[in-house]
Amino acid sequence: MEVGYFTMPLHPPGSDIAQTLDDDLEQIVTLDGLGYKEAWIGEHFTTVWENIPAPDLFIAKALGLTKNIVLGTGVTCMPNHNPFMIAHRIAQLDQMARGRFHWGVGSGGFPGDFEVFGFDPSTGEHRGMTRDAIDVVLKIWEDPKPGLYEHKYWRFRIPEPDDDFGMRFHMTPYQKPHPPIGVAGVSPRSETLVLAGERGWIPMSINLVPGQVLTTHWDAVEEGARAAGRTADRALWRIAREVYVAETTEQARREALDGVLRRDFEQYFLRLLPKMKMLGLMKVDPDMPDSDVTPEYLVDNIFVVGSPDDVAAKLRRMHADVGGFGVLLAMGHEWRPKDPWVNSMTLLAKEVMPKLADLT
Repeated sequence: MEVGYFTMPLHPPGSDIAQTLDDDLEQIVTLDGLGYKEAWIGEHFTTVWENIPAPDLFIAKALGLTKNIVLGTGVTCMPNHNPFMIAHRIAQLDQMARGRFHWGVGSGGFPGDFEVFGFDPSTGEHRGMTRDAIDVVLKIWEDPKPGLYEHKYWRFRIPEPDDDFGMRFHMTPYQKPHPPIGVAGVSPRSETLVLAGERGWIPMSINLVPGQVLTTHWDAVEEGARAAGRTADRALWRIAREVYVAETTEQARREALDGVLRRDFEQYFLRLLPKMKMLGLMKVDPDMPDSDVTPEYLVDNIFVVGSPDDVAAKLRRMHADVGGFGVLLAMGHEWRPKDPWVNSMTLLAKEVMPKLADLT
């Protein structure tokens, strides 16, 4: 098992955006120095809390500040983009990264973003558009045939080449045939993760769901793989989790419940998810009342919080319960206060993960 990072990011309303971007970049630099395998950066347009609308721009700067960590969009929400434009931006970013890049793709999930781009999520049309948009990007990277490309949600034309003055479609990725593609799953037996299995893409499980939902995520991946005649590879599977490590479990629990983890869930997720009718995602028992979904409940049932020994034991148990996975993605939060959070990330990389080196 390896360790990576997934940041949305999370900053409360009223934050200084320039400062938060600098702080998020500093996190990536620190993680690179600690040997984290990868970091995925979210994309949102209309949520104040998750204030990066252009993860490709963020990644472009982070590439110049880091040496080894692989950076990924987490995710490029395809309903937000014209596929001809995003094909160029992602291909250029992959060229700049010289392979140190993963392309996370998805259909989005934030209500304001759907409204901006004219999607009614109740119809599921954003998911169909996403599949079609990814397919057309991959098609033009592989074989950019001149002509009209038309869809309900886009219309563009690739011109006939003219070599007299160098006119042609030319911007393709550095990695061939394309950068590794990752997709995130949320709901039980996620359709998105079926797609990951069909295509051999990287499946990623969201941080909010309990263990019994995680097992259905892998079932979905295997379902898609079987339908396509593939063998699903658990080493590709990423599972995201809130992780906080301190010298003792008592200290870790106290700092988690007195700090930004509580703030981010009480002030954001536990207000947002009920409005989206998604609070049930976090329930170990579907019949438990909404009022029981508290930060204390989350620390005990969803988050991974404790001493290095206890966190290692919890991750080993999760690995066994789901049948194995390849990469743990620790979720991003503001590192406030900074020193305890840097300590947590360090303990995770340097003390917890070596205890799990035997897990494959």
